[in-house]
Amino acid sequence: MKAADNLRFAVHDHIDGVDVGPKHVPLSLLGEFQKDVSDFLQGSTREVNPSAVLVSIEEGSLVLQAHGLQHAAALWSDVAQLAQLEAAGEIDPRRANVLERWQTQARNNPNRVYRLEDEAKRPLATITRNTDFKASIDIWVTVEKYLHGTIVDWGGKTKANVHLVLENGKSLTIAATQQLLADERDNRLYRQALLHVTAEENLRTGQLRNLNLRAFEMHHPAYDENEFQQLVRKGTAAWADTPDASKWVESLRGDGS
Repeated sequence: MKAADNLRFAVHDHIDGVDVGPKHVPLSLLGEFQKDVSDFLQGSTREVNPSAVLVSIEEGSLVLQAHGLQHAAALWSDVAQLAQLEAAGEIDPRRANVLERWQTQARNNPNRVYRLEDEAKRPLATITRNTDFKASIDIWVTVEKYLHGTIVDWGGKTKANVHLVLENGKSLTIAATQQLLADERDNRLYRQALLHVTAEENLRTGQLRNLNLRAFEMHHPAYDENEFQQLVRKGTAAWADTPDASKWVESLRGDGS
């Protein structure tokens, strides 16, 4: 699905004999809907900053139209998956939770309908009492990882940690002990490093949480062509008196005739 600048969120209902709209909406519904829209836009990665998004309230049920979403790639990727609502459990967990709440509300309120629409008011996803959206169950397992990146901050007065920026630009905060950091003799700040960590990993998304530093590992940041060629020359000289290296190895194994 091609990214656009606007995304419309609509809620339809009939309460106390009147259709819900900007002039007639329960305060609780308005508050819940605003929070749900904010959560959906942000997602787990907080890709979209709600304070930087302009929202207009429109007639025709209660409609919030968010503007300024052109560069929210992950948001539009998730919206594209909503074409098959029952299979949309693979979207961002925070957005999936919003849809799951809407599904519950629609079942508890028979007239309640939630819709995501494009700028032309074409429906992208619809949730009613008859739909069956279920968020995927997240399974977390304990893992050990070696993470390569640049350390941009470390320390802490009460809780020691290391801030690591991975090669893909993602930032991670890794808990550490004050003693481990105090014992580190190298100045690793703003330098590339290889960190041995324990963490919990989401089997579905690959997301890491509860990261803890075990050790700083030896790190060779670059391939050195001169060093490699020097090793090649040494190896070539060492084998110079051996006309057939393969036969020599076979003789050591006892494979020779």
